[in-house]
Amino acid sequence: MPRANSNLLVQSLRGTSQVFFIENALTGVLFFAAMAYASSVTGNWATTIGAAIGVLVATLTARLLECDDPSVSSGLYGFNGVLVGAALPTFIAASPQLWASIVIGAAASTVFTAAFSATLTGKWGIPGSTGPFVLTGWLMVAAAYSFGGLHVTGDAPKLAGDVVPNLTGIPAPMDLVAIFFRNIAQVYLLGSAVSGVIILAGILIASVPAGIAAAAGSLISMIVAIAMGADPKAVSQGLYGFSPVLTAMAVGVVFLTPSPRVAVYAGLATVMTVFVQGALDVMVAPAGIPSFTAPYVLTMYLFIAPKKLMAPHPHGPVADPMIDDQGNAPGKVPVHAAGTAR
Repeated sequence: MPRANSNLLVQSLRGTSQVFFIENALTGVLFFAAMAYASSVTGNWATTIGAAIGVLVATLTARLLECDDPSVSSGLYGFNGVLVGAALPTFIAASPQLWASIVIGAAASTVFTAAFSATLTGKWGIPGSTGPFVLTGWLMVAAAYSFGGLHVTGDAPKLAGDVVPNLTGIPAPMDLVAIFFRNIAQVYLLGSAVSGVIILAGILIASVPAGIAAAAGSLISMIVAIAMGADPKAVSQGLYGFSPVLTAMAVGVVFLTPSPRVAVYAGLATVMTVFVQGALDVMVAPAGIPSFTAPYVLTMYLFIAPKKLMAPHPHGPVADPMIDDQGNAPGKVPVHAAGTAR
């Protein structure tokens, strides 16, 4: 069957798998199984249902807008929608207005994905990745404070999955194992270590290098967060690990050609993501919105941008014999002249 003619269900499952840069419908099934397990533990199915609605609406919107067929079929217009669908029920209480917000947000994420592609990717070759999800999520959660029909549950909502102990100091070995897998599960806003195991298995059946990169990202972030004295409760929930997991995969094996040098570069990016996570958590807290995957997005953009020219740009002006001391070329209007541009 030609890729462009793939049915909506297959495209949506590929979109679900594309959250971890994978185009594989079976992996998408396992990711939904991970969400379903976390929901079954708590009896709260809003996250799983929201994710299903989100990816279906986002994919259907892309088809109706006649977006690029191969991209739609690959799931590249669905993964931001599935994250919107999983995120909004995590931070906003269930109500009819919530479900309407998921539909609106998922559809908008498709438009935002196309906009990112036309600008960030088209002009600078930087993948939009989950940037559209972050933008959509921030706008929808912030807007919820304005509407009586939507109730934001707080900046530290109960996460779907395991009951996480409030740890202090260095966690015990079994706690470290649980944190390792929660780091992976939290990409889908799941607090379940078992869900993390299922997600990692879904990655590995599609790509062993991608699975290794995800595991490395989780391990590195856990070590750095604990060594730097990050809030033990946040570390134990996996909240310092999910963005570094994505960074390790994106920089290490997806957007740059894997090599020993790229592995070191990806390691630096992964460590930096932990610091960006801490910084952005502090910065967005006054607004009452979560950081989502913004730490990954910001770090990935900055580490992927120089892929064509790794040398730093000069920090001072470059001498040009055709430019005078005032910064003007002969016969040209000065830069700061009103209504003109050089």
